[in-house]
Amino acid sequence: MNTKEKYAVKRLVVNYKTLEEFKQFKEYGIQELSMLEDLQENIIENDSESPFYGIYFGDKLVARMSLYRIESAYDRYFSPPQDYFELWKLEVLPQFKGKGYGRALVQFAQSFNLPVKTNGRQQSSGFWEKMGFEAVTYNEERDRGENPYVYFPKGVTEQTH
Repeated sequence: MNTKEKYAVKRLVVNYKTLEEFKQFKEYGIQELSMLEDLQENIIENDSESPFYGIYFGDKLVARMSLYRIESAYDRYFSPPQDYFELWKLEVLPQFKGKGYGRALVQFAQSFNLPVKTNGRQQSSGFWEKMGFEAVTYNEERDRGENPYVYFPKGVTEQTH
């Protein structure tokens, strides 16, 4: 892929079509099922603020992630403490892997110039490191068996306590 090529990252609207598209992804689970329940109870409207972002190839959702903004009061990773993003469910459909979709989603998260925390799956550390993420010093109480990787914008370092 030409590295200059850009994919359009879009905030995904929470509706039945989006939830149907999510079923294609391996990590379809409790979060999506609870959104479906909310939809069925008409709590979530078609234009609600969704934490999901995705990239379409034509009209097919081929890559997605969820991005949650965490307030600085809950920051246990970054110094100085600040708002940051927690990136979850980064996933690209198998036939679209290796084409830059995952990179485009991560770069979108980084474009806000806030720190980003994620939990790398096994065998994914190389990808996160290429994207400028670093493994944090493991803290048993804070990390609880997770494998956190973080992205530090300029002037931000790891908390040390």
